[in-house]
Amino acid sequence: MDRGNCSSLTEFIFLGITDNTEKKVILFTMFLLVYLINLLANLGMITLIRMDPQLHTPMYFFLSHLAFCDLCNSTAIGPKMLVDIFAENKTIPFYGCALQFLVFCMFSDSESLLLAVMAYDRYKAVSSPLLYAVSMSSGVCSLLMAGVYLVGMADALTHTTLAFRLCFCGSNEINHFFCDVPPLLLLSCSDTQVNELVIFTVFGFIELSTISGVLVSYCYIILSVLKIHSAEGRFKAFSTCTFHLTAVVIFQGTMLFMYFRPSSSYSLDQDKMSSLFYTLVIPMLNPLIYSLRNEDVKQALIKLKTKLHF
Repeated sequence: MDRGNCSSLTEFIFLGITDNTEKKVILFTMFLLVYLINLLANLGMITLIRMDPQLHTPMYFFLSHLAFCDLCNSTAIGPKMLVDIFAENKTIPFYGCALQFLVFCMFSDSESLLLAVMAYDRYKAVSSPLLYAVSMSSGVCSLLMAGVYLVGMADALTHTTLAFRLCFCGSNEINHFFCDVPPLLLLSCSDTQVNELVIFTVFGFIELSTISGVLVSYCYIILSVLKIHSAEGRFKAFSTCTFHLTAVVIFQGTMLFMYFRPSSSYSLDQDKMSSLFYTLVIPMLNPLIYSLRNEDVKQALIKLKTKLHF
């Protein structure tokens, strides 16, 4: 696309979540609390895993990166959204919008792929516990994480480049609270068929690969668990997977609802509510899901509390 024929757009204006003053106060209070819990929970999880040697295992290595992705994702959206709730002029520079979407897209894709990697890790832990340390060595884990971030970055760069090379000739008002592709495409006066095709193909491939990887891993996990003779052993083996499975269902369910529902049922207001849940609530829930009933994390917290006390 030749941007010489496009208007020199320098900024976008968010329409925000609501214009109702009472709702603004409620939403600001609620989402400020959510974001602060998000920060404390994810930073706390990363710090705890780094400090406690007993948590230096592949599962917690991946969990620390999951917390990092959640932290980056929510921080790319949350502070700007909170400031804009009471701001009269909800502007964002053109390249600031591109950067926000790039970070959001990269860490969303990375988290999606990471959940599939974590399912594979759980399969290795349950099916071959004696060889687990060898098959999931630190080198293998690092290579898997490098692949996750590289694919996430490549996909984010592709979508960002295609979206921000479009012409925006009319209104610069985005009916959203952050820079996402669907509301941006609605503003463009260019042909967006290529963008829509790439979103459906690339993002669809990532989602299909992730969900397939998770399903295949859990099929093997179930077969491995059924081979265990004692009921206590089966329960203990499968209980290590319940936290991960809960996170997958919440994350992938929201993603599929947001980007793969029929266009006839698409609503920007509905999309805002889904995006709030996805960008702020899920990143807060993940560390809570993994810590509330996780004995390893509880023991690490007790030890850290004891060290700090002395």
